[in-house]
Amino acid sequence: MESFYEEVEQPVSPPGQYFNSSVICSYVFGFLEIAVPIDDSQAITLIKDVFLPINPRFSSIMVTSKDGKKIWKRVEVKPEEHLKFPKFPENPSIEFYDQYLSDYVSMILTEKTPQNKPLWEIHVIKYPTTNGKGTLIFKLHHALGDGYSLMGALLSCLQRADDPSLPLSFPSKTPAAAKASESSGNAKKCMLKRLPSIVSSFFYSLSDSGWSIMKARILKDDKTPIRSGFEACELKPFTLSNMSLSLDDIKGIKSKLGVTINDVVTGMIFYGVRLYMQEMKKKSKRAESTAVVMLNTRNIGGYRSVKEMLNPDSKGVWGNQISFLQVSIPKLSEGRISNPLEFVKEAHKLIKRKRRSFSVYVIGFILALEMKLRGPEAVAKNIYNTLENSSVVVSNLMGPVEKMALANHPVNGLYFTMTGLPENVNITIMSYVNTLRITMRTMKGFIDEQKFKNCMEKAFEVIFKAAMET
Repeated sequence: MESFYEEVEQPVSPPGQYFNSSVICSYVFGFLEIAVPIDDSQAITLIKDVFLPINPRFSSIMVTSKDGKKIWKRVEVKPEEHLKFPKFPENPSIEFYDQYLSDYVSMILTEKTPQNKPLWEIHVIKYPTTNGKGTLIFKLHHALGDGYSLMGALLSCLQRADDPSLPLSFPSKTPAAAKASESSGNAKKCMLKRLPSIVSSFFYSLSDSGWSIMKARILKDDKTPIRSGFEACELKPFTLSNMSLSLDDIKGIKSKLGVTINDVVTGMIFYGVRLYMQEMKKKSKRAESTAVVMLNTRNIGGYRSVKEMLNPDSKGVWGNQISFLQVSIPKLSEGRISNPLEFVKEAHKLIKRKRRSFSVYVIGFILALEMKLRGPEAVAKNIYNTLENSSVVVSNLMGPVEKMALANHPVNGLYFTMTGLPENVNITIMSYVNTLRITMRTMKGFIDEQKFKNCMEKAFEVIFKAAMET
């Protein structure tokens, strides 16, 4: 069989066409905070020898074939055209460079890369900030792949800082998977016991799928301090803010409440969002607000090598394998203000219910059908409307449990964000070593980013304190 690397042209996947259309132009940004001053003398060599060979798409542009289909066409890559070295004014203050980096990131979040060149850039920030001596920013078009694919590609360029000969490892899902398998095996012994679950799953799926369809066409969230209702919000300036949480603290809450890490983090985000809404406009604590949770639909527990992802028979196949769930953000009642753990418990119930629903697969089927009948532009408009009519987009990725290094540059921190979509608030979550990094991309001039971050931090502190007292 001919290798993917040897083929000059490849068809663009349907999601690749959605994310690079007249409706949506979306990017994934990966940030590496470097612990030592950056030596860029080997940058061109690393791009040629390490980055470009990862996947032919990094050396390709998207074009239309003679029969009108979108394909990836290999072109000659000039690395110097994709490397960016911004110049900041000289200043001894770390806080000064923190602000300049923030302003620079806000600028590149909304800029588009040229379509006549491969759809990626690497920005090298050689100035110290609070979190490192320098920062590397990988700007990768969403058409190249989803967060899982692109993060897998990025991680393939890095090594373990303590021993480069050993592979990076990731949080294991084995215990949960084994438990699920055991439960499934026991359930199969008695079909009668499974019948109520099957029936409820069927009705949940119908309800969730119908709601998703309505959300893309008719239903809109209320206008609130987190949803402006403005048109073309993706073109407006955004800013990033970050907070770091200890995974040990999160696991402590998890153990106390008998829930999952996802339940804890989701409950904290929902509570923080409602606190911000109430602080900015008290009546909005009861407003109808929806979170769209982006999901990786691969049935795997961790990253695969890039070679495995490029193999069509692999479960970790490269590309955009994502769907989304829409979850109503619980409203802030007096009882929930006095007992914030209710948000975690409510998140647990919502996620458990959604797991029993097949709506993710129904939505995927509907999008695939619409792609065949109406084409990628119609599907892109459907996705755009769904996000525009919602309030918050949430996505998460797992990072390695060991410290990494890139060409002998140790990595202090790792986080990511997505752009090009119309939501006013985008929250991404990534684990690295023993830290969970939560990144908030908020619309400048509409969201008070510092107050929003403070509400998130307060939400976690209150939930942690209440859980420890349980």
